[in-house]
Amino acid sequence: MARQWVLKSQEGFEKSLEYQDDIPIPLASELRSNEILVKLHAASVNYRELEIASPVGVNGPIETPVVPACDGAGIVEAVGSSVHIFRAGDRVVTHVAPKLVESSGDEAQCTISDVALCLGQGTDGTLRSHGVFSEAALVHAPESLGWLAASTLTCTWTTAWNALFGKKGSEIGPDSWILVQGTGGVSVASLQLAVAVGATVVATTSTEERASRLRSLGAAHTVNYRSNPEKWGAEARKLTPNGRGFDIVVDIGGNQTLTQSLAAVRAEGTVMVLGGVGESAEPVPLFSVLFHTCVVRGVLAGSRAQLRELVQFIDEKGIKPALDDVVFELKESKDAYRRLKEKKHFSKVVIRIDHPEA
Repeated sequence: MARQWVLKSQEGFEKSLEYQDDIPIPLASELRSNEILVKLHAASVNYRELEIASPVGVNGPIETPVVPACDGAGIVEAVGSSVHIFRAGDRVVTHVAPKLVESSGDEAQCTISDVALCLGQGTDGTLRSHGVFSEAALVHAPESLGWLAASTLTCTWTTAWNALFGKKGSEIGPDSWILVQGTGGVSVASLQLAVAVGATVVATTSTEERASRLRSLGAAHTVNYRSNPEKWGAEARKLTPNGRGFDIVVDIGGNQTLTQSLAAVRAEGTVMVLGGVGESAEPVPLFSVLFHTCVVRGVLAGSRAQLRELVQFIDEKGIKPALDDVVFELKESKDAYRRLKEKKHFSKVVIRIDHPEA
């Protein structure tokens, strides 16, 4: 029998998440022509999971029940009659927006109107031991990564890849200066990707312990935002050549951090708006961009084609995605949500999905 979590409402994850351990595993003969049965071995959770479960989340309503989470990695067990890219035994990772792929192709980028149809919200996600996915929901996993690390790529790492390499002609390189914020998944992924191409990375954080971990991953400098809460953007900018500012600022805090991101970016540089995990703050007027003569680009995950590019890059560069110190089992998924909500994690919160019968 399969095991899974389902969201039965949007009253917050404590009330809404329900564990089920008596779900029949679909038979190969029951698959539709474009469907694939996957035995999942790992999953990871993102801030979006908290938002989807929340009654006031920005992701919008769901049709219950739905299996949450979009990040996962596993082995193909069976394929439908029209599936030719995958076969039984293939290692795969999930793509966040299969319905967008089916309607618009592998290069399509998510907009806010697509969010409600993504894995873990509009269609069943990855917090389960076995799952049936459409062919468009999968890509081949990196050969160089284990299950836990591979399960982090779907949303976080693809978002970081899109931010740093997704705009053709503006990809980062060895001469680039990048500013990342904090020690969450997207920031650490951006750090590791930038370091892999020789870029110089400055990272903000709140403690020396976390600063040390960021430096161990390749950050050239760290800035403590708590010791200088109103001026850390300018402080970071001083570290760049001639104080010119950063080529790319990876902003994950939203309104709480955007003012500092604008203070840090160089003229004609780019502020990448990738999230809103900061505390509530007054909206930053778009008009203020004029005074910084920069580009502001919003990114919601990435295309399936970009996920494939990321997989190839990880294998070529031998990148090992940083993981949180605590690894949860599938039955402990609520604890994983709690750790994420309380911001006790470093990088990615991951969930191991064991199969004792195997």
